[in-house]
Amino acid sequence: MIRIDRVVKKFDAILALDHVSAKISEGSIFGLVGTNGAGKSTMLRVISGVLKPEEGSVLVDEQPVWENPRVKRKICFLPDTAWFFPNATPSGMKEYYKILYPGFDQNRFEEMIQKFDLDPKRKLSTFSKGMKKQVSVLLGLCANTEYLLCDETFDGLDPVMRQAVKSLFASEMMSRKFTPVIASHSLREIEDICDHVGLLHKGGILFAKDLDEMKLRIHKVQCVIPDATLEEELLRELEVLQYEKRGSLLTVVARGGKETILRKVQEKQPLFCEILPLTLEEIFISETEVAGYDIRNLVF
Repeated sequence: MIRIDRVVKKFDAILALDHVSAKISEGSIFGLVGTNGAGKSTMLRVISGVLKPEEGSVLVDEQPVWENPRVKRKICFLPDTAWFFPNATPSGMKEYYKILYPGFDQNRFEEMIQKFDLDPKRKLSTFSKGMKKQVSVLLGLCANTEYLLCDETFDGLDPVMRQAVKSLFASEMMSRKFTPVIASHSLREIEDICDHVGLLHKGGILFAKDLDEMKLRIHKVQCVIPDATLEEELLRELEVLQYEKRGSLLTVVARGGKETILRKVQEKQPLFCEILPLTLEEIFISETEVAGYDIRNLVF
């Protein structure tokens, strides 16, 4: 488990992290989302022990990470821009990772490089951005650390490679003790892989919640209610987070149980009624508006 307690990180006069607290449980895929400059990369560097916070603490399995080599061996951090030695090849970086991570799986790395159709002897400086990202992810997975911190993992990957990386993460979690933390500014990229999500904005974390729990408490319903008076009554009775009227079709995002919401709608004698699946974007919009932020002006 990673426990972040009231962490503050500054760069001169810039407050990058402002008393951030969060808990990342083992065996889950944690998505960290937010605007550019929200502090996602800084937070990952603090968690991995690359940066020391001015205040607060970061514990990994109840041990401080700063200047603790034993704990750092449990963590692999993949930055947004993949870093390699000058003139390095995938094979050369493999040798370097073997030194850093005693559990590095050399055979698996060589197999994966072939499956991804990457030349192990070719200089990485000649690779495209997406190919470099692929090599970086494979190095991180084969390091066999318990925690893998990924900054903009899918940036630069084509749709096929994005799905391949997501499948690799899922397979890894089934085969061993593995907890990935994925930072991204795109909610849509992580919606189908993360089960816990945290929203970071202006150096502070608005919330970190289980995605399934959020979906159980918020529902989206479309209906057609001919009687305008009954329609107004419905909007007063529901805990409405958002609603939109297009012609005769009313779309409502409301907080509460699914059965309760449907019962209240049915009481208004609708001609049509159905529950629609909520996207992660819609959940965040509703949650952040409750917290006093308009997510549409922050992330999208």
